[in-house]
Amino acid sequence: MSWAIAAAQSASVPGDLAANVANHLRFVAGAATAGVQLLVFPELSLTGYELDLAASCAIHPDDERLAPLRAAAERRMMIIVAGSPIFQHGLHIGSLAFLPDGAVSVYTKQHVHASELQVFAPGAGGEDLMGGEPAQRVARAICFDATRASHAAAAAARGASVYAASVMIDRAGYARKTALLAGYARMHRMTVLMANYSGVSGGEVSAGGSAIWNALGEVLAEAPPEGEALLIARTGHSELVRL
Repeated sequence: MSWAIAAAQSASVPGDLAANVANHLRFVAGAATAGVQLLVFPELSLTGYELDLAASCAIHPDDERLAPLRAAAERRMMIIVAGSPIFQHGLHIGSLAFLPDGAVSVYTKQHVHASELQVFAPGAGGEDLMGGEPAQRVARAICFDATRASHAAAAAARGASVYAASVMIDRAGYARKTALLAGYARMHRMTVLMANYSGVSGGEVSAGGSAIWNALGEVLAEAPPEGEALLIARTGHSELVRL
């Protein structure tokens, strides 16, 4: 079986966990139809990139409102990576990976942007994910993490074959940050995935353009600047599904 990965270019309703979980499940259904085994959403996708709402929207990884995502990961045999503010010895920007065995793996953003430091504390990172046949090691990054060459280098040193970045990137920063990601792919010979927002969140206008690069730094698949989309890449094939 080929290893199929996907980036969800999704929109979020500010602070509405129930609505955002439902939208995540819509992407999961589309990804499952395509045989996807790893699905990655943007930064803070479960609440929106809403810094003013972060403290009131923070959740625990075992929150029962996330049960549909845990169940979907088990039923679909898919790793689902979504984002939310979480309390873990402080308030952090978190990445929650819902795993096929029912577990939830937590990663907290290590490199926090200056504008985010008013709300969030730097996190400790988290464990890599394993999936696919043969086994693939997936390293997670959350937006500003991926602007640090040392972060990608550390992932490569651990043997990561996929570097998965959940981001909120606006138009002004898009060219520079995607050039960095393509460069990491070439330098470290790993697949790089970037899941960006669709539309506006927290007053920021996303550049869209979610993308997946192969280990040569070549674009395997790229979403348009606007609109929700599911970007899928697998060995020898890529596709874009508009949602």
